[in-house]
Amino acid sequence: MDAHEVSPGTRLLVVDDEPAILDVLATSLRFLGYEVREAATGAEALAAVRRQAPHLILLDVMLPDVDGFEVVRRLRQGGSEVPVIFLTARESGQDIVGGLDLGADDYITKPFRLAEVAARVRAVLRRGESRTAARVLSCADLEMDTETYEVRRAGVRVDLSPTEFRLLHHLLLNQNRVLTHAQLLEHVWDFGESDPGVLKTYISYLRRKLDALGPCLIETRRAVGYILRDRATP
Repeated sequence: MDAHEVSPGTRLLVVDDEPAILDVLATSLRFLGYEVREAATGAEALAAVRRQAPHLILLDVMLPDVDGFEVVRRLRQGGSEVPVIFLTARESGQDIVGGLDLGADDYITKPFRLAEVAARVRAVLRRGESRTAARVLSCADLEMDTETYEVRRAGVRVDLSPTEFRLLHHLLLNQNRVLTHAQLLEHVWDFGESDPGVLKTYISYLRRKLDALGPCLIETRRAVGYILRDRATP
């Protein structure tokens, strides 16, 4: 596999119940610069998506507990839109169409060449980047689409009120910077709301919704304000 430039921090999840295939795929993709996690069952794959929010999944169809089609079905029902490339020995057109209809992005049949897998991964990631460029703000596994007003954490949609959205938007624009109570009140509330208790309440609302899907991202700076960090806090 020839080395190509990989965006730092690009996370892949490789799912296959055959140890030899899992090992060679994971090793080869790490060599190219990807951060790779591995899973051998459908249950492990679903748990890994929740924990690590991969940018793309290479997913075997034939798994020992639930098949890859069911994994994708559950991901999409849960609101996750993470790109998926199926890996399978099945070659029937019906299986391929069925997988794509479920929301998969590509389909590679076994046996495959590693160079082909790498090329397909790059192509799917590029398509995703072109769709989200310039309109998506992100912090760790948190993403905000400023055109559709959708917020997702670990691929799961988070429903926010308009005020919660404005507050999170300002935090995202200034991530890794401490914003004072006064700064947040000025930029988020249209009518010059001066009660810090209101801000504290809405920070609590945001934390309750975001922390349900992963480690805390919004930190308190006592007597000063708040900061949204680009890495999850322990």
